[in-house]
Amino acid sequence: MAASCLDVALPPACAGCSTEGVSLCPACSRALAVRLELPAGIPIGLPSVVPATLAQLEWCAPFSGPVRAALHGLKYAGERRLTEPLASAVAARWRAAGAGGEMLVPVPVHAERARRRGYDQAILLAAEAGRLLELPCLRALERSRNTPPQFDLGRRARRANVAGAFALAGAVDAARIRGRWIVLVDDVVTTGSTLVACAEALYDAGALAVSAVTVARER
Repeated sequence: MAASCLDVALPPACAGCSTEGVSLCPACSRALAVRLELPAGIPIGLPSVVPATLAQLEWCAPFSGPVRAALHGLKYAGERRLTEPLASAVAARWRAAGAGGEMLVPVPVHAERARRRGYDQAILLAAEAGRLLELPCLRALERSRNTPPQFDLGRRARRANVAGAFALAGAVDAARIRGRWIVLVDDVVTTGSTLVACAEALYDAGALAVSAVTVARER
């Protein structure tokens, strides 16, 4: 009902093309499905783009065009209605290509950043993707220090920026992680440094394996 009232008071407009009445129109939504039918893994003969710490890394689309606009709308413009199409794409890609996983864990922003924004976009995405995949979603991690945004840094600086920046959330019992195959969920991956830092914290808590899926990949 709240969403319906919001749509009446502030009708949505497509993040990609500004078509009124929908947060992401069917034409722009197709950009989220460009990798849907691709097989999992890396084609033979090509170098791996999966950090060694991760059992698998999947993403839905390149970070460009309507996908970039939609993610910016969700992260910076408060357009939470974009959660549904973006999380649906994450769920569809993982359902098609995911090798396994027992639980989704969002990659958290720092608490101060979440307070300023009013929400954490990765938590929204993971919760909705978990509902669609029928997998539990656990806010297992916290960002222990407020690091500068990764997009301002080079590859080597990104690794140093997030090293040790994540830990098991204080309210989470490590027994819920121990021996489990975890799937990290985030909006964008570039070098994978943030995902690796999260995976290391989960392995320290006893995770059996850690994979990851994101909406987009920036190269």
